[in-house]
Amino acid sequence: MPFLVFTSPGPLVFQLGPIALRWYGLLIALAVLLGLILATRLGRTRGIDPAVIADLLPLLVLGAVIGARSYYVALEWRQYAGNWGDIFAIWRGGIAIHGALIGGSLVTILYCRWRRQPFWPLLDVLVPAVALGQAIGRWGNFFNSEAFGLPTDLPWKLAIPVANRPAEFLFASGFHPTFLYESLWNLGVCLLLLQLLRSARRGRLQLPAGALSCVYLMAYSSGRLWIEGLRLDPLCLFAVPPFCAGGLRMAQLVSLLLIGLGALGLWWLYGKRRPLPDPSAKEA
Repeated sequence: MPFLVFTSPGPLVFQLGPIALRWYGLLIALAVLLGLILATRLGRTRGIDPAVIADLLPLLVLGAVIGARSYYVALEWRQYAGNWGDIFAIWRGGIAIHGALIGGSLVTILYCRWRRQPFWPLLDVLVPAVALGQAIGRWGNFFNSEAFGLPTDLPWKLAIPVANRPAEFLFASGFHPTFLYESLWNLGVCLLLLQLLRSARRGRLQLPAGALSCVYLMAYSSGRLWIEGLRLDPLCLFAVPPFCAGGLRMAQLVSLLLIGLGALGLWWLYGKRRPLPDPSAKEA
């Protein structure tokens, strides 16, 4: 007997004539607001002017949205080739987190060059906010009845409208709530990063610039790697969903690459480079 069945109320918060407020947009706005508050507070503890983060935010959001949509459309070109107008209908869903990370990183690099701001210290205070934003934003998939997983009889299964189910699973009673799995995982990643920052402030941990970003890449990607294996709507390379038969699940491939990059970065910071200075040591 299921003790928790998730059922989406639909994508709309309310609609008054032509004016509609969608859950997806509302959640993105909430994620941006809370992310700004968190990044600003963390920035103060690391000597970063709050104005630097405030000025970056609108550019970062724009770059992330463009990157996320471009990445998704590129891999789902069959769907948009004859429907050019749908490319810009982002309120219907269809964005990719990895594309957002690419777009946001490029914007941050350019911004740091423009403002002559060190890149890695700034990125380190942004990644906990990014993880928090991802945890909030994943609930947009719930309201849109998308990004769900394989059929399941688990007590916390997700109810999906018939119109949103793949043809081969029209009679399935419930599906893995992969949006929930990733939301909780990202919240855990955020808490992990905050704990590492707290330990560094108390002198219990050496945390050179860039280390927190590397941990984020490894922690987020480790979760995405196994969660993506449950999803029925993966972005595929050289194959078509739902199972990417004969092809690759792009999110899993990119996750493996990011885990490798994060591990390489930590090796460079803690192993390859000269030993980190002991903060308790006094100068002679």
